[in-house]
Amino acid sequence: MVGFARMLAAVLTGTVLVTGSTALPGSTAALGPEIAWAPCAANRAVECGVLHVPVDWGRPGGATFGLAVARLKAAEPGRRIGVLAVNVGGGPGTEFVQGEANTYFSKEILARFDVVGFDPRGVGRSSPVRCSADIVRREPLPTPRDQADFDRLRAYAVELAADCRRRTGPVADHLDAVSLARDLDAVRAALGERTISYHGVSAGTLPGQHYAELFGSNLRAMSLDSVLDHSLPTGPFLVSQAANAEDALLAFGRWCARDRACALHGRHVSRVWDGLMARADRGTLRDPALAGRVLSAYDLATEAHLGGLMGPDYSWLAERIASLESGRPGPRGVVRGRPGPEVREIEHPAPAACQDWRLTIPDHRRLAAHAAKMRRVAPHMRTQPDTQAFALTCAVWPVEPRNPQHRLKVPAGTPPILLVNARHDPATGHAMAVGVRRQLGRGASLVTYEGAGHGVYQRTACTRRAVDDYLLRLRVPAEGRLTCEG
Repeated sequence: MVGFARMLAAVLTGTVLVTGSTALPGSTAALGPEIAWAPCAANRAVECGVLHVPVDWGRPGGATFGLAVARLKAAEPGRRIGVLAVNVGGGPGTEFVQGEANTYFSKEILARFDVVGFDPRGVGRSSPVRCSADIVRREPLPTPRDQADFDRLRAYAVELAADCRRRTGPVADHLDAVSLARDLDAVRAALGERTISYHGVSAGTLPGQHYAELFGSNLRAMSLDSVLDHSLPTGPFLVSQAANAEDALLAFGRWCARDRACALHGRHVSRVWDGLMARADRGTLRDPALAGRVLSAYDLATEAHLGGLMGPDYSWLAERIASLESGRPGPRGVVRGRPGPEVREIEHPAPAACQDWRLTIPDHRRLAAHAAKMRRVAPHMRTQPDTQAFALTCAVWPVEPRNPQHRLKVPAGTPPILLVNARHDPATGHAMAVGVRRQLGRGASLVTYEGAGHGVYQRTACTRRAVDDYLLRLRVPAEGRLTCEG
């Protein structure tokens, strides 16, 4: 699954998807009322099809493109409830339905729902964004030291945006989450369903929220796991994300204090970590697992975030920190990648991600001010590295966002929405779920997993049961909240 944090990390860390070298043109065919299904090539137990939807929903009679869709039919048709549309974080939904869906969802969900996913526009087989691999190989690091570095990052963004737009075509201008929500309703209509149920995870919670705003009466149920709050302006967004990363690191330290399996058990984890960050600042933190590699403070924060706190894979993170401190061999770290020299084009997330966020960082002076505020709430982690990369990219991205942040306005008559979130999520912190629940008012319930990591449906029997009871039987927690122990 491609979650919100990994999507953000991909924006400026080279973790981009390799694609072919020819962009898919938009079609001018009429909007198709049905989907022609056929067995998927990768999994013939699943049906695949294409639905033609408008490139620009403001011009529904204009050019269209093919939206790739996949359907895993209910295992027990006689007990079928309906369609459960899924978006588990912005990646190709057709791949999820053909693969992970069978192990991700409970047997009862698979028995009673047609599980349907689609590749969001700009992703996978739905007119994917194409960008020059040569340009991506020249991406600056998301840590500008002065205004000159900041200006170089801005010039790079201008070059990349123009290249991606040229290679991808007009769909590159319409990749926002509102357009995704309208695509979802087109899928609902093409399936002949009056209402649908929806399960979104991480980045997939954003189009879900917009769907509830636009098409609340077409919803049967909606569960949102690891919830993104799309109402936060630049400063509060950066500070809250840094606080989430700090909270997750401290939760890791508490685990080490009580679990003898931790490679740092009996040590003061925060002090060990601060020592590594100080060495990184001096340029003397060498990677025992990769000869010649010297880690920066940003590299170290990225390793902790993606390599341990997101999972959470605490054992790996403890062993990695112990290895870095001692210089002895240990597990391999998280290394930013770049497309290889043989790759001509890649699928880059920035053109889509930056259409949903207006993040104001006009110069290095403002960036330094934000960094100081983040460091005050996160003295050990200093930043949330994915958010730092994402915010800087979108701040200098030379395209006006189509769907900037706003508070949710879900219409009366929308069914109750279930939110589930970990207490110590470094990517979409618990405060984000609380904020979204507050915006939804009485129409939302919140299930809190008293543990760590990103994505909680599969964490415990309690979290799975809460989501399943809601999707299958429309049962929401008493008094709108439930706690599941970690």
